Amino acid sequence: MPLVAPSKLLTFERLKQEGITVLTPEQARQQEIRELHIGLLNMMPDAALEATERQFFRLVGQSNQIAQFYMHPFSLKEIRRSPKAAEYVANYYETFDDIKREGLDALIITGANVTQPDLSQEPFWEPLIEVIDWAMENVTSTLCSCLATHAVLQFRYGQKRRPLPCKRWGVYRHKVVNRHHPLVHNVNTLFDVPHSRFNQIDREQFEAAGLYVLVESREAGVHLAVSEDQFRVVFFQGHPEYDTISLLKEYKREVTRYYQRERDDYPPFPENYFTSQAQAILDEHMDQVMAARGSRKPLPSFPEPWIADTLHNTWHDTAEAVINNWVGKVYQLTHKDRRRPFMAGVDPNDPLALDSRP
Repeated sequence: MPLVAPSKLLTFERLKQEGITVLTPEQARQQEIRELHIGLLNMMPDAALEATERQFFRLVGQSNQIAQFYMHPFSLKEIRRSPKAAEYVANYYETFDDIKREGLDALIITGANVTQPDLSQEPFWEPLIEVIDWAMENVTSTLCSCLATHAVLQFRYGQKRRPLPCKRWGVYRHKVVNRHHPLVHNVNTLFDVPHSRFNQIDREQFEAAGLYVLVESREAGVHLAVSEDQFRVVFFQGHPEYDTISLLKEYKREVTRYYQRERDDYPPFPENYFTSQAQAILDEHMDQVMAARGSRKPLPSFPEPWIADTLHNTWHDTAEAVINNWVGKVYQLTHKDRRRPFMAGVDPNDPLALDSRP
């Protein structure tokens, strides 16, 4: 159902060009369709700020529930940004005070760039805790992506993430291990999910916290889990919101970092992502980059157009289905007054109540 564009945020125009229905507030008022208000706490660094915003807006906008979706992006002032990005946030994003005053039906929290060995040392740590504590009391369901999942597991459940031997980077096959939960209703029982992280929360840690694992991978670990009441908090460790070229963009940035001597080793390929043809092209490019780095010549152009045409997206349909189920359950459980407490009139421990369909 349609997204509603209350501002001139460029994301709305780009999604319209993709064929997603986007209404002006005036058009929305002419329809007798229920509203859902979904917040997006976007903590991503400047380079990924707009792309992440677009990816999550797209997934919500492709939901087939009968509702008008009002997206409410906001960030944290403690996240250091360039003047350009700070101006963008100031012009188009709301403040947390705005969010608290108006209320939300659901909330999505993105990952973030970290610089400290422990998450509690990050400048956004205390403000993030404030947002999540507020959401636990005032929002029907909060979806945590990647680092946000790690943060919640640490400060609410005492489960710290562990460093991986090397970066978990690529596209991995996953299996639904609990087929009865409404979030995976009518979802493929085997599907792919991109991952990109240096740390991990293991299945044993989710279970020790009393949480329920729904989807996991032999290679990449847990992807999807839910809180002890089975819906109030949804945890992603992977990145189902990624575009087809997201990992390509990350690989390109790492190649640039190598050339600029910000990393010593040449970046490995993301696993299960590039075709053999793409790898051959990139191997040739690697030779050129290494030669340029050694002789201090300009960085050779990255062959992005040739690689992008060889890539396949094997995760978006399933990501859309999961988000559709999430939005549908929020729609079902949210009272007309969106400031009402979570699951008004619904027992979260009743599996029949949780498993009923919108």
